Amino acid sequence: MEQASQALDIVVLGAGAWGTAIAIHAASHPGGHRVCLWARDAAQASAMQVERENRRYLPGAVFPATLRVASADFAGLVAPADLVVVATPMKALRGMLQTLGGTAAPVAWLCKGLEAETGLMPHEVCAQAAPDLAAGVLSGPSFALEVARGQPTALVAASRHANVREALVQALHGQHLRVYANDDLVGVEVGGAVKNVLAIATGLCDGLQLGLNARAALITRGLAEMSRLGLALGARAETFMGLSGLGDLVLTATGDLSRNRKVGLLLAQGQSLAQVLQSLGHVAEGVYSARTVAARARGLRVDMPITDAVVALLDGQLRPGQAVATLMGRDPRSEGI
Repeated sequence: MEQASQALDIVVLGAGAWGTAIAIHAASHPGGHRVCLWARDAAQASAMQVERENRRYLPGAVFPATLRVASADFAGLVAPADLVVVATPMKALRGMLQTLGGTAAPVAWLCKGLEAETGLMPHEVCAQAAPDLAAGVLSGPSFALEVARGQPTALVAASRHANVREALVQALHGQHLRVYANDDLVGVEVGGAVKNVLAIATGLCDGLQLGLNARAALITRGLAEMSRLGLALGARAETFMGLSGLGDLVLTATGDLSRNRKVGLLLAQGQSLAQVLQSLGHVAEGVYSARTVAARARGLRVDMPITDAVVALLDGQLRPGQAVATLMGRDPRSEGI
C-alpha cells in the first residue's frame, strides 16, 4: 500500500501507557505529523507538558519536542483532525464514541476486550454508540514501552473502511513500526480480547513452575479456543495465525511486561485477586474480559475450557492447583479447532 507524504493532524484521546506510546511514535514519524495527546485529567496534562514525559504511566519515555499535550477544548482538537485515536480502557469506549458521534475523521481505538455489561466487541459498541463513524482498531503484539523506545514492532490496522486502514498506515508505518492492513475486524478484535484471558492462564502455569511443556500446550490449545470463538462470530481462520492472533497471544503469554501474565503469576503465589489488582496499578483487561468472553462463548455453544478455568479461578471457585487439575483431567479427544 502506497503512503501519501502529507502530514496529518492526529489527536490521541487518553494518556495511559499505550496512548502515550502511540502519540510519541506518531510525533516522531518522518512524515512530520502534528500530534496532540489529550488527557482527561488537567493536572496530569500540565505535568506531562512541563516534564515532557508521562511519569505516571510511561516513565522514562521522553516526548518529542513537537508533541502537544492538552486537557481542554476537546471539540476544538477533534474537529480539524485527520485521524482520531481513542486510547481509553474498554470500559470507557462507549462514552468516548458517543462524544465523537458525527466526527468526520477516521477513528481508531486501541483497547482490547469485551464490554463488561453487554459482552459486545468494540466494533459492536461503536455500531450502537456512533453508527456513522468510519472506525476500526489498531491491534497486535505490542508493549507500550518498546513502541515508545522505537524498538521494532508490527501491528494490524483493522477496519471495514479503507480510509481508516489507510490513515493508520500513513500515520504510523515507518522504520520502527510496520502496520499491516486487514479488513477482518471481528477476527482482530477476538484475538485481542481472548489473548489477555489466556495470558492469565499461562502466568499461572509459570507461577506454579509446571514447565515449558505445559506453557507450550496452554498457548497452543488457547489459540484453538480463540479460533473457535472467532469462527463462530464470523471471523476468518487465517487471522488467528497472524499478528493479532498468534502474535499477540505469544507476546502477552510469555512477555515479562505483560500485566495479564503477571496476574496469573501472582495468583499462583497465593495472592488474592484484590491484592493482585492493587499491586498492578494498571488495568489488566483479561480480568474484566474473562467472564464476558466465557459468556459469549456459552451463548454460541463454543467450548473454551481454559477460559472457563480462568473464570473459576478469578471467582474463587478454584484454587490455582485445582484449575490446572481440571484442565488436565478432561477426557481425551482429537486435536483440532
